[in-house]
Amino acid sequence: MQTNNTFSIPEIHKGFSINKNFLNKEGLKYFAHNLIKEGEVYEQEAGHFLLDWLSDKDHIVVKTSGSTGKPKKIKVFKQHMVNSAIASGKFFKLEEGTTALLCLPVNYIAGKMMLVRAMVLGWKIDLVPPKTNALDTVYKQYDFCAMVPLQLDNSINRLHLVKKLIVGGGPVSENLKKLVQGFKTKIYETYGMTETVSHIAARRINPKKKDKKDASFFKALPNITLSIDDRNCLIIKAPQLNKETIITNDVVELKTYKKFIWKGRYDNVINSGGVKLFPEEIEIKLQLLIGHRFFISSIPDDTLGDKVVLVIERNYDKTIHLTLKEEIQSLKTINKYEVPKEIYFLPQFIGTDSGKIQRTKTLEIALHSKV
Repeated sequence: MQTNNTFSIPEIHKGFSINKNFLNKEGLKYFAHNLIKEGEVYEQEAGHFLLDWLSDKDHIVVKTSGSTGKPKKIKVFKQHMVNSAIASGKFFKLEEGTTALLCLPVNYIAGKMMLVRAMVLGWKIDLVPPKTNALDTVYKQYDFCAMVPLQLDNSINRLHLVKKLIVGGGPVSENLKKLVQGFKTKIYETYGMTETVSHIAARRINPKKKDKKDASFFKALPNITLSIDDRNCLIIKAPQLNKETIITNDVVELKTYKKFIWKGRYDNVINSGGVKLFPEEIEIKLQLLIGHRFFISSIPDDTLGDKVVLVIERNYDKTIHLTLKEEIQSLKTINKYEVPKEIYFLPQFIGTDSGKIQRTKTLEIALHSKV
Protein backbone atom coordinates (compact mmCIF):
# COMPACT_ATOMS: atom_id res chain seq x y z
CA MET A 1 0.00 0.00 0.00
CA GLN A 2 1.31 3.44 -0.86
CA THR A 3 1.79 6.06 1.83
CA ASN A 4 2.50 9.76 1.75
CA ASN A 5 5.99 9.01 3.11
CA THR A 6 7.02 7.30 -0.12
CA PHE A 7 4.83 9.15 -2.61
CA SER A 8 6.19 11.77 -5.00
CA ILE A 9 4.05 13.80 -7.40
CA PRO A 10 4.17 12.19 -10.88
CA GLU A 11 6.43 14.00 -13.34
CA ILE A 12 4.84 16.09 -16.08
CA HIS A 13 6.22 14.92 -19.46
CA LYS A 14 8.23 17.63 -21.22
CA GLY A 15 6.10 17.09 -24.36
CA PHE A 16 2.80 17.75 -22.57
CA SER A 17 0.67 20.72 -23.57
CA ILE A 18 -2.90 21.72 -22.74
CA ASN A 19 -4.81 24.14 -24.97
CA LYS A 20 -1.50 24.84 -26.75
CA ASN A 21 0.29 25.73 -23.47
CA PHE A 22 3.48 23.78 -22.70
CA LEU A 23 3.62 23.73 -18.89
CA ASN A 24 5.71 22.33 -16.06
CA LYS A 25 4.23 21.64 -12.61
CA GLU A 26 4.30 25.26 -11.45
CA GLY A 27 2.93 26.54 -14.74
CA LEU A 28 0.20 23.90 -14.66
CA LYS A 29 -0.85 24.97 -11.16
CA TYR A 30 -1.19 28.57 -12.33
CA PHE A 31 -3.11 27.40 -15.42
CA ALA A 32 -5.46 25.28 -13.26
CA HIS A 33 -6.18 28.22 -10.93
CA ASN A 34 -7.08 30.33 -13.97
CA LEU A 35 -9.46 27.63 -15.24
CA ILE A 36 -11.20 27.58 -11.86
CA LYS A 37 -11.36 31.37 -11.63
CA GLU A 38 -12.36 32.28 -15.20
CA GLY A 39 -13.41 29.09 -17.01
CA GLU A 40 -16.75 27.51 -17.81
CA VAL A 41 -18.02 24.65 -15.63
CA TYR A 42 -16.21 21.91 -17.62
CA GLU A 43 -12.96 23.92 -17.43
CA GLN A 44 -13.39 24.48 -13.69
CA GLU A 45 -13.77 20.71 -13.22
CA ALA A 46 -10.52 20.19 -15.15
CA GLY A 47 -8.80 22.85 -13.04
CA HIS A 48 -9.84 21.22 -9.78
CA PHE A 49 -8.63 17.82 -10.94
CA LEU A 50 -5.26 19.21 -12.10
CA LEU A 51 -4.69 20.80 -8.68
CA ASP A 52 -5.69 17.52 -7.03
CA TRP A 53 -3.24 15.67 -9.26
CA LEU A 54 -0.42 18.09 -8.38
CA SER A 55 -1.11 17.88 -4.63
CA ASP A 56 1.05 15.74 -2.32
CA LYS A 57 -1.74 13.21 -1.76
CA ASP A 58 -1.00 9.76 -3.17
CA HIS A 59 -4.60 9.26 -4.33
CA ILE A 60 -7.67 10.98 -5.67
CA VAL A 61 -11.34 10.37 -4.86
CA VAL A 62 -13.50 9.42 -7.85
CA LYS A 63 -17.27 9.03 -8.30
CA THR A 64 -18.66 5.84 -9.85
CA SER A 65 -21.37 6.27 -12.48
CA GLY A 66 -24.22 4.69 -10.51
CA SER A 67 -25.62 2.69 -13.43
CA THR A 68 -25.71 -0.60 -11.50
CA GLY A 69 -26.29 0.77 -8.02
CA LYS A 70 -25.94 3.90 -5.94
CA PRO A 71 -23.12 6.22 -7.06
CA LYS A 72 -20.25 5.99 -4.60
CA LYS A 73 -16.88 7.57 -4.05
CA ILE A 74 -13.77 5.42 -4.17
CA LYS A 75 -10.08 6.06 -3.63
CA VAL A 76 -7.82 5.63 -6.69
CA PHE A 77 -4.04 5.77 -6.32
CA LYS A 78 -2.21 8.13 -8.64
CA GLN A 79 0.47 5.54 -9.40
CA HIS A 80 -2.25 3.18 -10.64
CA MET A 81 -3.51 5.97 -12.92
CA VAL A 82 0.02 6.44 -14.26
CA ASN A 83 0.28 2.68 -14.87
CA SER A 84 -3.08 2.72 -16.69
CA ALA A 85 -1.93 5.59 -18.90
CA ILE A 86 1.25 3.74 -19.89
CA ALA A 87 -0.71 0.54 -20.67
CA SER A 88 -3.19 2.46 -22.85
CA GLY A 89 -0.35 4.17 -24.70
CA LYS A 90 1.20 0.79 -25.55
CA PHE A 91 -2.09 -0.90 -26.47
CA PHE A 92 -3.31 1.85 -28.81
CA LYS A 93 0.21 2.83 -30.02
CA LEU A 94 -0.05 6.44 -28.82
CA GLU A 95 3.35 7.96 -28.26
CA GLU A 96 4.80 11.33 -27.27
CA GLY A 97 3.41 14.13 -29.43
CA THR A 98 -0.04 12.54 -29.84
CA THR A 99 -2.71 15.20 -30.34
CA ALA A 100 -5.75 14.46 -28.18
CA LEU A 101 -9.21 15.93 -27.72
CA LEU A 102 -10.92 15.87 -24.32
CA CYS A 103 -14.70 16.09 -24.75
CA LEU A 104 -15.75 14.11 -21.66
CA PRO A 105 -16.63 15.59 -18.25
CA VAL A 106 -13.61 15.51 -15.93
CA ASN A 107 -15.67 14.68 -12.84
CA TYR A 108 -15.62 10.98 -13.88
CA ILE A 109 -12.65 8.63 -14.31
CA ALA A 110 -12.75 8.59 -18.14
CA GLY A 111 -12.27 12.35 -18.38
CA LYS A 112 -9.62 12.41 -15.67
CA MET A 113 -7.65 9.65 -17.41
CA MET A 114 -7.50 11.62 -20.66
CA LEU A 115 -5.62 14.36 -18.78
CA VAL A 116 -3.41 11.82 -16.98
CA ARG A 117 -2.46 10.14 -20.28
CA ALA A 118 -1.55 13.51 -21.72
CA MET A 119 0.61 14.48 -18.73
CA VAL A 120 2.33 11.08 -18.43
CA LEU A 121 2.84 10.30 -22.13
CA GLY A 122 3.55 13.80 -23.44
CA TRP A 123 0.41 14.49 -25.45
CA LYS A 124 -0.89 17.79 -26.79
CA ILE A 125 -4.44 17.88 -25.44
CA ASP A 126 -7.25 20.37 -26.08
CA LEU A 127 -10.40 20.78 -24.00
CA VAL A 128 -13.84 21.33 -25.52
CA PRO A 129 -17.29 21.34 -23.84
CA PRO A 130 -18.52 17.77 -23.09
CA LYS A 131 -21.59 18.11 -25.29
CA THR A 132 -23.58 15.44 -27.14
CA ASN A 133 -22.32 16.82 -30.48
CA ALA A 134 -18.74 17.03 -29.25
CA LEU A 135 -17.04 17.60 -32.64
CA ASP A 136 -19.32 20.39 -33.88
CA THR A 137 -16.89 23.15 -32.88
CA VAL A 138 -13.73 21.22 -33.86
CA TYR A 139 -11.94 22.18 -37.07
CA LYS A 140 -8.62 20.31 -36.91
CA GLN A 141 -7.70 16.64 -36.91
CA TYR A 142 -6.70 14.80 -33.72
CA ASP A 143 -4.83 11.54 -33.25
CA PHE A 144 -6.97 10.40 -30.33
CA CYS A 145 -10.28 11.03 -28.58
CA ALA A 146 -12.61 9.29 -26.09
CA MET A 147 -16.41 9.47 -26.23
CA VAL A 148 -19.56 7.86 -24.86
CA PRO A 149 -21.84 6.10 -27.41
CA LEU A 150 -24.28 9.03 -27.58
CA GLN A 151 -21.45 11.38 -28.59
CA LEU A 152 -20.28 8.98 -31.29
CA ASP A 153 -23.85 8.73 -32.62
CA ASN A 154 -23.96 12.53 -32.94
CA SER A 155 -20.47 12.84 -34.48
CA ILE A 156 -20.75 10.50 -37.48
CA ASN A 157 -20.47 13.31 -40.04
CA ARG A 158 -17.26 14.67 -38.48
CA LEU A 159 -15.41 11.46 -37.62
CA HIS A 160 -12.73 12.29 -40.20
CA LEU A 161 -11.38 14.70 -37.55
CA VAL A 162 -10.28 11.80 -35.30
CA LYS A 163 -7.77 9.09 -36.25
CA LYS A 164 -8.33 6.78 -33.25
CA LEU A 165 -11.43 6.84 -31.06
CA ILE A 166 -12.33 4.88 -27.94
CA VAL A 167 -15.97 4.58 -26.87
CA GLY A 168 -16.96 3.64 -23.32
CA GLY A 169 -19.52 4.24 -20.61
CA GLY A 170 -21.98 1.72 -22.08
CA PRO A 171 -22.36 -0.83 -24.88
CA VAL A 172 -22.23 0.39 -28.49
CA SER A 173 -25.47 -0.52 -30.26
CA GLU A 174 -25.55 -2.78 -33.31
CA ASN A 175 -27.07 0.05 -35.32
CA LEU A 176 -24.23 2.40 -34.38
CA LYS A 177 -21.67 -0.28 -35.25
CA LYS A 178 -23.24 -0.59 -38.70
CA LEU A 179 -23.06 3.18 -39.21
CA VAL A 180 -19.30 3.36 -38.58
CA GLN A 181 -18.23 0.53 -40.91
CA GLY A 182 -15.86 1.70 -43.64
CA PHE A 183 -14.68 4.84 -41.80
CA LYS A 184 -10.94 5.49 -41.75
CA THR A 185 -11.16 6.35 -38.05
CA LYS A 186 -10.12 3.35 -35.95
CA ILE A 187 -12.96 2.98 -33.43
CA TYR A 188 -12.67 0.82 -30.32
CA GLU A 189 -15.32 -0.15 -27.79
CA THR A 190 -13.77 -0.34 -24.32
CA TYR A 191 -14.53 -2.36 -21.21
CA GLY A 192 -13.69 -1.14 -17.74
CA MET A 193 -14.89 0.53 -14.57
CA THR A 194 -13.80 3.12 -12.03
CA GLU A 195 -12.24 0.38 -9.88
CA THR A 196 -9.92 -0.60 -12.76
CA VAL A 197 -8.94 3.02 -13.44
CA SER A 198 -10.84 3.30 -16.74
CA HIS A 199 -10.63 0.59 -19.44
CA ILE A 200 -8.83 -2.75 -19.07
CA ALA A 201 -9.85 -4.19 -22.45
CA ALA A 202 -10.97 -3.05 -25.90
CA ARG A 203 -12.16 -4.31 -29.28
CA ARG A 204 -12.19 -2.69 -32.72
CA ILE A 205 -15.80 -2.22 -33.86
CA ASN A 206 -15.03 -1.19 -37.46
CA PRO A 207 -12.24 -3.63 -38.36
CA LYS A 208 -10.88 -4.37 -41.79
CA LYS A 209 -12.35 -7.48 -43.45
CA LYS A 210 -9.37 -9.67 -42.53
CA ASP A 211 -9.79 -8.82 -38.83
CA LYS A 212 -13.59 -9.25 -38.57
CA LYS A 213 -13.39 -12.73 -37.01
CA ASP A 214 -11.78 -11.19 -33.90
CA ALA A 215 -14.23 -8.28 -33.68
CA SER A 216 -16.48 -9.88 -31.05
CA PHE A 217 -13.64 -10.35 -28.55
CA PHE A 218 -12.49 -7.81 -25.99
CA LYS A 219 -8.71 -8.03 -25.67
CA ALA A 220 -7.06 -7.15 -22.36
CA LEU A 221 -4.40 -4.44 -22.03
CA PRO A 222 -0.83 -5.29 -20.91
CA ASN A 223 -0.28 -6.72 -17.40
CA ILE A 224 -3.89 -7.86 -16.99
CA THR A 225 -5.01 -11.48 -16.47
CA LEU A 226 -8.62 -12.64 -16.81
CA SER A 227 -10.55 -15.62 -15.43
CA ILE A 228 -14.16 -16.46 -14.46
CA ASP A 229 -15.97 -17.60 -11.32
CA ASP A 230 -18.68 -20.26 -10.95
CA ARG A 231 -21.28 -17.77 -12.26
CA ASN A 232 -19.19 -17.25 -15.44
CA CYS A 233 -18.57 -13.69 -14.23
CA LEU A 234 -15.29 -12.00 -15.16
CA ILE A 235 -12.46 -11.88 -12.61
CA ILE A 236 -9.78 -9.27 -13.25
CA LYS A 237 -6.23 -9.43 -11.90
CA ALA A 238 -4.55 -6.11 -12.62
CA PRO A 239 -1.99 -5.54 -9.84
CA GLN A 240 -0.69 -2.35 -11.47
CA LEU A 241 -4.20 -0.84 -11.42
CA ASN A 242 -5.73 -2.28 -8.24
CA LYS A 243 -4.09 -4.35 -5.50
CA GLU A 244 -7.30 -6.32 -5.04
CA THR A 245 -8.57 -8.99 -7.43
CA ILE A 246 -11.79 -7.60 -8.92
CA ILE A 247 -14.77 -9.97 -9.14
CA THR A 248 -17.30 -8.40 -11.48
CA ASN A 249 -20.99 -9.09 -12.14
CA ASP A 250 -20.35 -9.22 -15.89
CA VAL A 251 -21.15 -12.61 -17.41
CA VAL A 252 -18.65 -13.43 -20.16
CA GLU A 253 -17.56 -16.18 -22.49
CA LEU A 254 -13.86 -16.48 -21.74
CA LYS A 255 -11.73 -17.45 -24.76
CA THR A 256 -8.26 -17.08 -23.25
CA TYR A 257 -6.79 -15.36 -20.20
CA LYS A 258 -6.63 -12.24 -22.42
CA LYS A 259 -9.85 -12.44 -24.50
CA PHE A 260 -13.56 -12.57 -23.74
CA ILE A 261 -17.03 -11.97 -25.16
CA TRP A 262 -19.30 -9.87 -22.94
CA LYS A 263 -22.78 -11.37 -22.55
CA GLY A 264 -24.49 -9.20 -19.94
CA ARG A 265 -24.86 -8.30 -16.27
CA TYR A 266 -25.45 -11.12 -13.78
CA ASP A 267 -27.77 -8.76 -11.87
CA ASN A 268 -29.97 -8.46 -14.97
CA VAL A 269 -30.32 -12.18 -15.75
CA ILE A 270 -33.96 -13.20 -16.21
CA ASN A 271 -35.13 -16.68 -15.15
CA SER A 272 -38.25 -17.24 -17.22
CA GLY A 273 -39.85 -20.69 -17.13
CA GLY A 274 -36.53 -22.16 -15.96
CA VAL A 275 -34.59 -20.62 -18.87
CA LYS A 276 -31.82 -18.09 -18.14
CA LEU A 277 -32.02 -15.07 -20.44
CA PHE A 278 -29.58 -12.17 -20.81
CA PRO A 279 -31.41 -8.86 -21.49
CA GLU A 280 -28.37 -7.47 -23.27
CA GLU A 281 -28.37 -10.35 -25.78
CA ILE A 282 -32.08 -9.83 -26.50
CA GLU A 283 -31.46 -6.09 -26.92
CA ILE A 284 -28.87 -6.76 -29.62
CA LYS A 285 -31.48 -8.76 -31.57
CA LEU A 286 -34.05 -5.96 -31.31
CA GLN A 287 -31.83 -2.95 -31.97
CA LEU A 288 -32.45 -2.75 -35.70
CA LEU A 289 -36.23 -2.83 -35.18
CA ILE A 290 -36.49 -0.01 -32.64
CA GLY A 291 -35.43 3.53 -33.48
CA HIS A 292 -35.55 4.83 -29.91
CA ARG A 293 -33.73 4.08 -26.68
CA PHE A 294 -35.05 0.92 -25.04
CA PHE A 295 -34.13 -1.89 -22.70
CA ILE A 296 -35.25 -5.41 -21.79
CA SER A 297 -36.23 -6.25 -18.22
CA SER A 298 -38.62 -8.53 -16.37
CA ILE A 299 -41.56 -8.49 -13.98
CA PRO A 300 -42.89 -11.27 -11.70
CA ASP A 301 -45.24 -13.79 -13.28
CA ASP A 302 -47.22 -16.58 -11.58
CA THR A 303 -46.55 -19.11 -14.34
CA LEU A 304 -43.05 -18.21 -15.62
CA GLY A 305 -41.50 -16.85 -12.43
CA ASP A 306 -40.34 -13.80 -14.39
CA LYS A 307 -41.65 -12.61 -17.74
CA VAL A 308 -39.67 -10.60 -20.28
CA VAL A 309 -40.81 -7.00 -20.86
CA LEU A 310 -39.66 -4.29 -23.27
CA VAL A 311 -39.48 -0.62 -22.22
CA ILE A 312 -39.19 2.05 -24.97
CA GLU A 313 -38.35 5.74 -24.58
CA ARG A 314 -41.12 7.39 -26.60
CA ASN A 315 -44.76 8.46 -26.32
CA TYR A 316 -47.31 5.67 -26.55
CA ASP A 317 -48.66 4.95 -30.02
CA LYS A 318 -51.19 2.12 -30.42
CA THR A 319 -50.32 1.44 -34.07
CA ILE A 320 -46.57 1.29 -33.37
CA HIS A 321 -47.27 -0.95 -30.36
CA LEU A 322 -49.18 -3.52 -32.42
CA THR A 323 -46.80 -3.37 -35.40
CA LEU A 324 -43.75 -3.82 -33.17
CA LYS A 325 -45.31 -6.85 -31.47
CA GLU A 326 -45.80 -8.53 -34.83
CA GLU A 327 -42.30 -7.63 -36.08
CA ILE A 328 -40.66 -9.04 -32.95
CA GLN A 329 -42.62 -12.28 -33.11
CA SER A 330 -41.62 -12.75 -36.77
CA LEU A 331 -37.88 -12.30 -36.07
CA LYS A 332 -35.96 -15.46 -36.95
CA THR A 333 -33.11 -14.62 -34.58
CA ILE A 334 -35.27 -14.52 -31.44
CA ASN A 335 -36.59 -17.60 -29.62
CA LYS A 336 -39.99 -17.88 -27.92
CA TYR A 337 -38.56 -17.32 -24.44
CA GLU A 338 -36.95 -14.03 -25.50
CA VAL A 339 -40.09 -12.46 -27.01
CA PRO A 340 -41.30 -9.64 -24.68
CA LYS A 341 -44.67 -10.50 -23.13
CA GLU A 342 -45.42 -6.81 -22.50
CA ILE A 343 -44.26 -3.53 -24.10
CA TYR A 344 -44.21 -0.31 -22.08
CA PHE A 345 -43.68 3.24 -23.36
CA LEU A 346 -42.21 6.08 -21.33
CA PRO A 347 -41.53 9.59 -22.74
CA GLN A 348 -38.25 9.93 -20.82
CA PHE A 349 -35.99 7.40 -19.11
CA ILE A 350 -34.30 7.97 -15.76
CA GLY A 351 -30.54 8.26 -16.29
CA THR A 352 -27.28 8.77 -14.42
CA ASP A 353 -25.15 11.91 -14.73
CA SER A 354 -23.04 10.06 -17.31
CA GLY A 355 -26.06 9.19 -19.47
CA LYS A 356 -26.56 5.51 -18.54
CA ILE A 357 -30.11 4.22 -18.08
CA GLN A 358 -31.19 3.45 -14.53
CA ARG A 359 -33.18 0.35 -15.42
CA THR A 360 -34.86 -0.39 -12.09
CA LYS A 361 -36.15 3.14 -11.50
CA THR A 362 -37.23 3.55 -15.13
CA LEU A 363 -39.11 0.23 -15.07
CA GLU A 364 -40.95 1.21 -11.89
CA ILE A 365 -42.18 4.42 -13.49
CA ALA A 366 -43.09 2.64 -16.73
CA LEU A 367 -45.17 0.06 -14.81
CA HIS A 368 -47.07 2.81 -13.04
CA SER A 369 -47.74 4.56 -16.37
CA LYS A 370 -49.30 1.30 -17.70
CA VAL A 371 -48.66 2.02 -21.40
